[in-house]
Amino acid sequence: MAKAIHSMIRVLEEARSLRFYQSAFGLEIADRLDFPDFTLIYLSNREAAFELELTVNKGRAEPYALGDGYGHIAFVVDELDAEHRRFEAAGLGPRKIVAFERDGRLIARFFFVEDPDGYKIEVLQKHGRFH
Repeated sequence: MAKAIHSMIRVLEEARSLRFYQSAFGLEIADRLDFPDFTLIYLSNREAAFELELTVNKGRAEPYALGDGYGHIAFVVDELDAEHRRFEAAGLGPRKIVAFERDGRLIARFFFVEDPDGYKIEVLQKHGRFH
């Protein structure tokens, strides 16, 4: 059976992205592979084996056009309200908390934030299928 191991996004400024992902989600560098034209940086934390791969194409000066096909990546947290306050205090610009319900039943509570390159990230309260 297949096992998901990472998701890759292209970022413009390595240091700026590393600061964001460390501050927002506690992700640290698990591996860094430097090549003449690009660098691959694998980020992870102790919560899961899944990694976020940042690709930095050297010499690129213009932001990436994310297009209309990209959706988001999601992280789950124990205390959504506390995380929202922490994101606000850190100046990360979280959007408002949303309660998603169906037939009067709570499906999920979440908020979105964007990384420095404009990638959308969903932060979910641990609940139901989101553990």
